[in-house]
Amino acid sequence: MFAAHHRLKNLTVVVDYNRLQGIAPVCGVIRLEPFADKWRSFGWSVHEVNGHSHDALNAALSTVSLAPGRPGCIIAHTTKGKGVSFMEDTVLWHYRIPAGAEFEAARAELEIAQ
Repeated sequence: MFAAHHRLKNLTVVVDYNRLQGIAPVCGVIRLEPFADKWRSFGWSVHEVNGHSHDALNAALSTVSLAPGRPGCIIAHTTKGKGVSFMEDTVLWHYRIPAGAEFEAARAELEIAQ
């Protein structure tokens, strides 16, 4: 509310919206939807993108001032652990670090050169 009230048009927030938090999916802890509409209701211009797409993020950062004189919010929709089958969208990996065989399996799935 402060940012919109003071017309902080040079302020941009990027929200990594992976729908997980430390102990459970966000929807099981608190209802955030309609998430983008809540930002808009506080006077922010909002742009939603695929947070895994560098092109989409760059485009949004270039054009985030969707409304003159308003702060911008980019909601980057992401999947926690994207690209690693045993990590994707799993709360456990929101705070845990792979080690040993798990680390090697993750690297293999992501095709990271060793």
